[in-house]
Amino acid sequence: MGVSRTSKMLAFINYRMRITLVDGRQIVGRFMAFDRHMNLCVADAEEHRKLPPKKGVDEDDRHIRRVLGFVLIRGEEVVSLTVEGPPPAGAKKQLATAGGGAAKPAGRGMPAPQAMAPPSGMRGLGGPPPGMMMPPGMPPPGMRPPGH
Repeated sequence: MGVSRTSKMLAFINYRMRITLVDGRQIVGRFMAFDRHMNLCVADAEEHRKLPPKKGVDEDDRHIRRVLGFVLIRGEEVVSLTVEGPPPAGAKKQLATAGGGAAKPAGRGMPAPQAMAPPSGMRGLGGPPPGMMMPPGMPPPGMRPPGH
């Protein structure tokens, strides 16, 4: 039984890689992630390409280097991957693993107070309890203001 392509790719996470594209360009950068379609995420990427030969132009002048930063490369465009160098000395392998976390719904602010639920004998649904919508300093319904 052979080793799967996925496990081979996982071995090169954080390595400096050279990716050759179908149009002849080469992207060099730190290999961060991939998926089943061979889409690649590359950090600190640089694009290298060669212009077509012209008379009277040096070989060095035909090479163009461009800094790209963090890029996502569509798997359909990838021709080959080559290791350029090992991972940086301080880089640890950080792989996303399934599980371990707990899914929780995201709220929209503060949780609703328990007083918001209507008591069993109250008519209507979903309204605030009596007195909750009163301005500050006003007595609850059915009570007289202080001093009267």
